[in-house]
Amino acid sequence: MTAPLLSQFRASDGYCFYTRFYPAAGEPRGRLVFVHGIRSHGGWYTRSCSDFAAAGFDVHFLDRRGAGLNTVGRSDAPSFRRLIDDAAEYVQHLRAEKAWLPVVLAGISWGGKLAAALPYRRPGLIDGMVLLCPGLVPRVAPPLPTRARIALARVFRPGKFFPIPLNEPELFTADAEWRAFLDREPHGLRAATARFLFASFGLDIYLRRAVKRVTVPTLLVLGEHDRIIDNAQTRLYAGRFGRPVELLDYPGAHHTLEFEPPGHPWVGDVTNWMERRLGV
Repeated sequence: MTAPLLSQFRASDGYCFYTRFYPAAGEPRGRLVFVHGIRSHGGWYTRSCSDFAAAGFDVHFLDRRGAGLNTVGRSDAPSFRRLIDDAAEYVQHLRAEKAWLPVVLAGISWGGKLAAALPYRRPGLIDGMVLLCPGLVPRVAPPLPTRARIALARVFRPGKFFPIPLNEPELFTADAEWRAFLDREPHGLRAATARFLFASFGLDIYLRRAVKRVTVPTLLVLGEHDRIIDNAQTRLYAGRFGRPVELLDYPGAHHTLEFEPPGHPWVGDVTNWMERRLGV
């Protein structure tokens, strides 16, 4: 696997968040920008990022503010719009250099919500989108009484922490070694502030308007045994996009495709889709 180049990007509000860059092998054919899930971070995805780079793509993986390597404002965010803007500003930064290279935004799990919202808030920035087991219609959510406490805390104690209901490794993978990794790795989030969780609810409402603005080529990737998202409802949801979506549905796969056995075809299939749809 290729070791990434680690750097920080300063957003327009002054926050600096970490990014991992995997340069393409040879002349790059395109750029792939990843945004991760509510609990994960870029350190989970070194294998696939290395493979995409080997296939000829510059790969950029953003650690969301307050997550992963970012210690400032841990588990917090001012608003969902600010999180969308973080990704958008980074893509704008890329567009300033090698503007002819297409940019594909890849949203993993909860990050799929940010990806799907970006074309509405900042149209024209991306050339394609890949949604990897996106959290558009989750199976797992805080119970109703907890949601009520989150709403109350958001007004009176926005920095109060609540558990993220994804703390069981078996939700992500059936692989025992990867489950052990999830138990011990230090950078994943296990709780989030009321402000962040309320922002996530707000993003759900925002997406009701935003989905029709998804008009770039989009690939939806699902795993048969996903215990975190509702695959059937996610397919229906993606059917509301402003352009037909292509689907890859992997029998036997779980939520985090990164943790499937070596040799799983998903990276190659996504690469083939980008080659076909974007002509790279």
